[in-house]
Amino acid sequence: MKITVFMPIKLNNERTPGKNLKKFGDGTPLLQVPLITALEAQKEGYIDRIVVFCSKKEILDYLPDGVEWIPRPESLDTQTTKSGDIIRAFVDMVESDIYVMYHATSPFISKKHLVECINAVKSGEFDSAFSAKKLQNFMWFRNKPLNFTLDNAPRTQDMEPYYCELSSPYVFTKDVVDKYNGRTGENPYICEATEIEAIDIDYPEDFELANAVYMKLIRGDK
Repeated sequence: MKITVFMPIKLNNERTPGKNLKKFGDGTPLLQVPLITALEAQKEGYIDRIVVFCSKKEILDYLPDGVEWIPRPESLDTQTTKSGDIIRAFVDMVESDIYVMYHATSPFISKKHLVECINAVKSGEFDSAFSAKKLQNFMWFRNKPLNFTLDNAPRTQDMEPYYCELSSPYVFTKDVVDKYNGRTGENPYICEATEIEAIDIDYPEDFELANAVYMKLIRGDK
């Protein structure tokens, strides 16, 4: 069973220009941190191929040994491009039994949870898998309580949890793409992530937080 990890990268980010190549305090570019995790899983036999899907050849200067580059159409670099468009383009270009969509902006997903998501789909019990942050708190929507009533607020630990998808990893088969034009099917495995794994980088202040965590906790452990 062939398992392919692919990381979509565009270099013209609107909210945080150049964020995928932005360097942490020790000089390591953001995209290399999750790619190194994937390479570790590959060495242990969980992954067959790791690909960065980017329209610009200069991305080659940032890829660790063992990571391939496949150019994608520049038409996928627009602000209106949807994830389903990128997934469809990649799946049409690369044959695999299982695909892992893996974003640079969630740099701290652990090898353990990456492998857990892969194994869930590989088992055949689930049609897809993703990591998520568990939310067990008082939720509001359109200025009204969503998961509690004002006259009977429960203890947070007694609430039914919500799960907020993270941007990485998403594990799926081509059948899921063909049926839903996306990365998640009707029977997904939800992998509960830690608070550190849930750090996602959209804005400059997110990167500052990620850099502090990386320098103190991630790099500090090595």
